[in-house]
Amino acid sequence: MPGPSKKKSISNEMAILRDHLANHELRATTQREIILETFLKMEHVTAEQLYHQLAKREPHIGLATIYRTLNLLCECGIAQQRHFGTQTHYDNVSHKGHHDHMICTKCGKIIEFENCDIEKLQEEVAHQHGFQITTHKLELYGQCSDCHS
Repeated sequence: MPGPSKKKSISNEMAILRDHLANHELRATTQREIILETFLKMEHVTAEQLYHQLAKREPHIGLATIYRTLNLLCECGIAQQRHFGTQTHYDNVSHKGHHDHMICTKCGKIIEFENCDIEKLQEEVAHQHGFQITTHKLELYGQCSDCHS
């Protein structure tokens, strides 16, 4: 059972989604809310992974509904679409600061990390070239500790 801070986070994201839907004259449906709740419990999920997770208890929610809802979550800032290799993953960014990723090319594991030195170095390089960074992503591909042993 989620703790108090997890419940607060879910209700915050639910409010963000409902506001976005209202602002765009779209209905807040039970299916969208179930998809959001399930999405928030997963990390770096594909639409298909979310569909399989939901199918266990909500078999009436189709893959097309999941894709549309994930797009809505991206529009309102709860999720961000990430392209790791050939698959599109959705990352819950509503409660996270900037972070980067290491992706295992053997098993597909995704490891999030933050490194202030890397962030500082990127800013220094940009400054040296008179470049202002508005956004960036760093993805490192290789093999995780389980796969290269």
